[in-house]
Order: sequence, then C-alpha cells, then structure tokens
Amino acid sequence: MEILIAGLALFLGIHVLPAAPGLRNALFKSLGEKKYKGLFSLLSAIGLVLIVVGYGRAPSEPKLFDPFPAAIRIAPLAMVISFILLAAANMRTHIRRAIRHPMLIGVGIWSAVHLLANGELKATVLFGAFLAYAVVDLISAMARHATKTFTPVVRQDVMAVVSGVVLALIVMAFHRQLFGVLAVPWGR
Repeated sequence: MEILIAGLALFLGIHVLPAAPGLRNALFKSLGEKKYKGLFSLLSAIGLVLIVVGYGRAPSEPKLFDPFPAAIRIAPLAMVISFILLAAANMRTHIRRAIRHPMLIGVGIWSAVHLLANGELKATVLFGAFLAYAVVDLISAMARHATKTFTPVVRQDVMAVVSGVVLALIVMAFHRQLFGVLAVPWGR
C-alpha cells in the first residue's frame, strides 16, 4: 500500500501545481519551459508507474463497503462520457468550450464511479485520491478562471466523440485482462 500512496502523492502532487500559481510560476521561471515540462513529465511517469505497481501489489482486503449496484450498472455509460471528456480536453471542441474543464470532470466521473463500484481499501485509496484531486483542481481552476480562449471546430468534436467512444469500448472489452475485473458481459 505504501508504494501506491507514494505514487499517488507524486503523480497528483505534481498535477496540483497549477492550483498553486506562485510555486508553479517560480519553478517555471527558474527551470525554464523545457526543463519544467521535462521534470513534470518525468515525475508524472514515475508516479504513474508507482501507482500501477503499488495497486497491483496492494492486498484486495479489507473490503470497506459493498459496491453500489447502481454504480456498477451506470459504469459503462459513465466511462464513455468520461473518455469523451478526456479526449475533448485538449482539442478545440464545443464540448471543451461549454464545459470549460472536461478533463477534470472526466477524471471526476471516472474516479467516482469506480470508487462506488468497488469497495476494497486499495480501490478506495486510488479512486478516492483521484476524485479528491479532480474536485480540488476543478475548484481551483474555476477560481483562477483558468480557461483558454479558442474557436471551436466541429470536426474536433466529432474526433473527440469517436475517439472517446472507441477507446472506452476497447478498455471495457479488455478490462479483465488489463485490470482483473470484468467490466461488461461482452468483455474478455
């Protein structure tokens, strides 16, 4: 469990930097853009590896609560929506313009549904941490008015929806092979 927690602290800690603009700007200024982005990427990758390894090694017990049947039922649709929002987050889409922070909302949906559909301690730590991060960063981004102005392109909306749906279906189809849990009856 310690590896999982260390990975979450590193990965989410580095991603919360924009919520502390003073610290972020000081690091950006002292390191320069390339070094800042390189260090950000390296620490994110290390954190992600620690999360994956830590989650895999953490025991499945204890079970903290019974999974919510409604969360299990809505999970496939919620994941499609989440993946579409994640895809739209870095594109010039009407979705991003309307929602403003689709990545954080997508992460929030993904983590909330997985949190409620599980119940194990390690899953509660993992998905609870991502949900807390998404909420805190969303509140911070809204308070800082952290949005970029752009002109939406319908073609990019189509690309976000298609790629989000396709990726969600692939992840659901191979969820058991990837994560050890059958997500949909037609999965492997």
